[in-house]
Amino acid sequence: MQIKEIYKKLLDHFGFQNWWPVHTGTDRFLEVSIGAVLTQNTNWKNVEKAIENLIKDDVLSWDKLESIDLEKLKELIKPAGFYNQKAVYIKNFVKAVKGLPKERITRDLLLSIKGIGEETADSILLYGLDRHYFVVDAYTKRIFYRLGITKTENISYKKLQKIIQQNIPKDINTYKEFHALLVELGKNYCRKKPLCKECPLNNSCKKNLK
Repeated sequence: MQIKEIYKKLLDHFGFQNWWPVHTGTDRFLEVSIGAVLTQNTNWKNVEKAIENLIKDDVLSWDKLESIDLEKLKELIKPAGFYNQKAVYIKNFVKAVKGLPKERITRDLLLSIKGIGEETADSILLYGLDRHYFVVDAYTKRIFYRLGITKTENISYKKLQKIIQQNIPKDINTYKEFHALLVELGKNYCRKKPLCKECPLNNSCKKNLK
């Protein structure tokens, strides 16, 4: 099965996901970036609670996140887990990026910030800045391995990203939707213990575990 066919089948099954959700009146780039840091090692419902706390306390802005007491920030983002680390990561990010023109915010710059790895950086670039970087996560690696597109689930981030980007249109909305759809597939069907019988890609799966 070609990668473009996978995208079409998932879109037919799940419909448009319209990622990344942000609140009205916030700085989209900032909220996406903070959300990308917070979503490390947790689920989106927990991230939403943390972001809502930041909004309720009126601190979801560059200046206020820069000046907020670290312990207070930890308290607000506690629902997202690993809050001691993530509060420091947020502070690092704001310090490095605040006030920079968007064109100067590069992948290399983001990766130089402690606490930001490839997945987080590309989430910020794709969803926050509309740059052509496909986001690869654990779901993506698992799905593409089980479909027989890759030989190992431990394929490198860069290699799988390149495979996907070479086989889908260079289109921002396609990048955003495809990543979101793979997350939905991973959460609902292609789990560690998969639900193969109900999976929309069941007939194409090489590692069918039903």
